[in-house]
Amino acid sequence: MEKRHNYVRKTAELATQYYIDPATSQPNVSGLILAGSADFKTELSQSDKFDPRLRDKVLNVVDVSYGGESGFNQAIELSAEILSNVKFIQEKRLIGKYFEEFSQDTGKYVFGVDDTLNALDMGAVETLIVWENLDMNRYELKNTATGEIVKHFKKEQETNQNNFRDPATSAELEVQTKMPLLEWFANEYRRFGCVLEIVTNKSQEGSQFCQGFGGVGGILRYRVDLTSFDVDSDDGGVYDDDSE
Repeated sequence: MEKRHNYVRKTAELATQYYIDPATSQPNVSGLILAGSADFKTELSQSDKFDPRLRDKVLNVVDVSYGGESGFNQAIELSAEILSNVKFIQEKRLIGKYFEEFSQDTGKYVFGVDDTLNALDMGAVETLIVWENLDMNRYELKNTATGEIVKHFKKEQETNQNNFRDPATSAELEVQTKMPLLEWFANEYRRFGCVLEIVTNKSQEGSQFCQGFGGVGGILRYRVDLTSFDVDSDDGGVYDDDSE
């Protein structure tokens, strides 16, 4: 019994260590799933050793048949609906905040690939918001005369060979790299000092963001005037990126 009590205490201590942010004294997670094959998970959730700040974050307590990674995956499967609801609520709250900045015309928002990339390059983006099914690729193209340039194309634009030619000389541009823009954001957002939030179009807010704002935007740290940038294209078109 004493051994089990010590195990509960140690687990509770580790939970506090991992899931309470020492800087804010608040949980650094949106929710917790307690899983196990016996009664330990229930004992932990009811123990006075378990931090009450974390107890309030418990979303589900589930029985699993396996240990290790298999048990972890089973716990996720058994809690899929609950986790989906949490993500849905977070998404509505996030995009709601974005729309509030827009409706109040605070200047602390950005949308469209070109303006978002410019704001990222300035270090102004606090939260980068991108649709999970963003249909756009990022190309690094080589111009033998002027060097490398970066362009962004939607799928339907990739069939237009004029997009792969220098507009001044009609010289063909050589493709160096190609990757989904979403993947590039996922790889690079940290160097811009922002948080990346990938959203769906399943909520009313998410659908409006994807359809009305192009599925790419951000909440800014401070007001930014982007009219000083020389923008040659509309959102949804072809973009040059000189931030490399």
